[in-house]
Amino acid sequence: MRLTNKKIVLGITGCIGAYKAAFLTRLLKKEGAEVKVLMTDSAKQFITPLTLETLSENPVNSELFPETGYYTTHHISLAEWADLILIAPATGNIIGKIASGVADDLLTTVVMAAQSPVMIAPAMNTQMYTNPVVQDNMKKLSNLGFKFVDPAVGEMACKTYGVGRLAEPEEILDHVINHFGQTLDMQGLKVLVTAGPTVEHIDAVRYVSNPSSGKMGYAVAQKAKNRGAEVVLISGPVGLSAPAGVELFQVESGEEMFARVRENFDNIDILYMVAAVSDYVPLTPSEQKIKKSDENINLAFKPQVDILKTLGESRKSQVLVGFSMETENAEKHAREKLEKKNLDMIVLNDLTAEGAGFAVDTNKVIIIDRDGNSEDLPLASKAEIADKVIDHSLKFVQKGN
Repeated sequence: MRLTNKKIVLGITGCIGAYKAAFLTRLLKKEGAEVKVLMTDSAKQFITPLTLETLSENPVNSELFPETGYYTTHHISLAEWADLILIAPATGNIIGKIASGVADDLLTTVVMAAQSPVMIAPAMNTQMYTNPVVQDNMKKLSNLGFKFVDPAVGEMACKTYGVGRLAEPEEILDHVINHFGQTLDMQGLKVLVTAGPTVEHIDAVRYVSNPSSGKMGYAVAQKAKNRGAEVVLISGPVGLSAPAGVELFQVESGEEMFARVRENFDNIDILYMVAAVSDYVPLTPSEQKIKKSDENINLAFKPQVDILKTLGESRKSQVLVGFSMETENAEKHAREKLEKKNLDMIVLNDLTAEGAGFAVDTNKVIIIDRDGNSEDLPLASKAEIADKVIDHSLKFVQKGN
């Protein structure tokens, strides 16, 4: 457990993202942290104190002047107790109050008395998040040493789309762990990750693709970045935003992906080939739209360039990690790919396994490596799977490939 004996004050403010604080509390506890929760009055409109008390195994604090149970200086004792004060979700209001030195409730008073670092995970509507006042407040706090966990891009509770969603609990956990300096084991490494589908055009308006959401590849890129690596992400068309600090190249076809991978390949230490690249491409795509008629049409396809096999034949010291999706004889086919493509390890996704595959947040995989080792991982979030894949790949970096 990477947060054993760490004491964390978790501040929760009033927005719809407060429900994620329950998952975050559970993750912090699983990593060994002791958690004491502070809730604003508005936060209690979105999630009950009883939920957080049950998960944290500590009373929830919310009153600056409680009727019983504490001295009026308990904000000082909480501030002195914490190794880290984490505010997630943090509204624009709480950010503004802290930046202005306002301490009119328990949470802001604890922050003002803080003896430890403060980490803030903003969550609010896009228009609020991009408001110059909010941005100036965050810049001011950053300059004062406050740490921020950038919000995600996605659909809001108000049905708009943009930046402002609270980061996922797993990502916030990574920032907390990295704050304590226990997982920067990829510092100094250069990593290349491919993600998402490829699009192979039949004509000007139609194409062949697959349902890959890119979630697994983006999770690997996020984890590698959080663990200190310099990360390049080459992505097919997906509805995801690249993790902060990751260099993103967007491509469509497998040919474009191959060109980008080849441009970067000589300068990297590890390649995670997570993308679902089309195996076949139209032989003669039409530049114009194929007009509809009552006649049958025949489409001819040719094999796509095998990116991993080509790189496996010319690699030097790079560690190569492949991903394989199968529906039958899964392990047999994965082992064949491992050998044929000269990989260090392959991550097998069995599409018949419940909870695994395309466009879901979980995965169930088997990691197979060139030394004959096999690890069958239980169903877990793609973020957790990404960590396990990275852990395994680092063994080959340490061995000097």
